[in-house]
Amino acid sequence: MKGKGGITFQVDRNNLYREEAYTDLQSATIRKLTPIKLDQTEDPSRKTIYIGHAELISPQGPVPIQADLLATNLEEAIVALPLAMEKAAHEVRDEYNKMVEQQKQQHQAQSKVIKSS
Repeated sequence: MKGKGGITFQVDRNNLYREEAYTDLQSATIRKLTPIKLDQTEDPSRKTIYIGHAELISPQGPVPIQADLLATNLEEAIVALPLAMEKAAHEVRDEYNKMVEQQKQQHQAQSKVIKSS
């Protein structure tokens, strides 16, 4: 069902997950998403998903980052987290740098238009 603004808020009853969060209260959080059926029993036909979450601090405020963790249990997720978050942080930095460069180029192009008018 579409709400105001054309956004759909409908739950896919065949793609439900139970969420658990694990944190060290310092640097990151690991979310465990266990597939379940509508009756809340686990669905062994689908894989459990682990996702790492952290925040980068920037001059504009915290920037949330997340990454899928290639893991089948919590211990593997803890081991996978540092490398996955480092990769995600680099991707966020690269995207930010591209955005800054594009804004610079747009600003320069606008300046040229104003100067030639």
